[in-house]
Formats: sequence, C-alpha cells, structure tokens
Amino acid sequence: MNIREIITEEQLYEVLPVLQQLRTALSKEKASSLFRKMKEENYKLFSLYDEEDEVVSLAGVAVCTNFYNEKHVFVYDLVTAEAHRSKGYGKVLLSYIEKWGIEKGCESIVLTSAFPRVNAHRFYEREGYDKVSYSFCKEL
Repeated sequence: MNIREIITEEQLYEVLPVLQQLRTALSKEKASSLFRKMKEENYKLFSLYDEEDEVVSLAGVAVCTNFYNEKHVFVYDLVTAEAHRSKGYGKVLLSYIEKWGIEKGCESIVLTSAFPRVNAHRFYEREGYDKVSYSFCKEL
C-alpha cells in the first residue's frame, strides 16, 4: 500500500470514480473547476493505493484555524471504494492524516458526516472520534 497526494487534474480524473461514490452529483467538469479553487485554499487530496496500485480510499483535507478548534485538520472528503470497505483502508488513510496533522502542528481533526451515514459514524467512533455538535447549512 502507498499514499500519494493528488496534485494534477489527470491524477484527479484517475481517482474521481472513488470520489463520486461519496459526492454522487460531482461531474468531471465540476470536480476539475472546484479542485483548482480548493488547491488555492490549501486543500489536499490524498489517495491510498493497494498492492495492485488500485485506488481504494481518498481523503480531502485542509489545515484550518478558528477560535473553537484552534489549528486543526478539517476532513472534507473521506471515502473508501465500495468494493474495498471494511478491509482497514479507511483506518490506514485516517491514521496517515492524523500523523500529517501532527506534523503540521494541528491540535485536532474535525469532520462532518451526514445523518444517514451510520456506518461511517460507527467507524469514526471506533477510531476515537467524538460526536461534539450538529452542522447546519442554508442555501444562499
């Protein structure tokens, strides 16, 4: 297994089918446009590859600072390919992100997860994450 940072749009297109398992309405064109903007805002996309060099898991993150979490890693996207779930890949990638966050001087990792994603919630709790708040969203 190895982990690589996705830097180019060509690399993004290679991992896009896995990302679309989480972001189901995301088109190739929209992904490309957003990826360019997000990289300017320090977004990083990491991909975990298995022994056959197949993409099995992705994590999209950024280092952020605010009054309540101070300096932290925010996980925007974390997904394991459906065919590879429950094989430990998500745990491997999340552990990598935790170490990466420590290297960046972060104090915590923060993420949100939609209510229906009960299996994801169990995964995060097994990995030592606490439910601390609700997230709210309003379309503008």
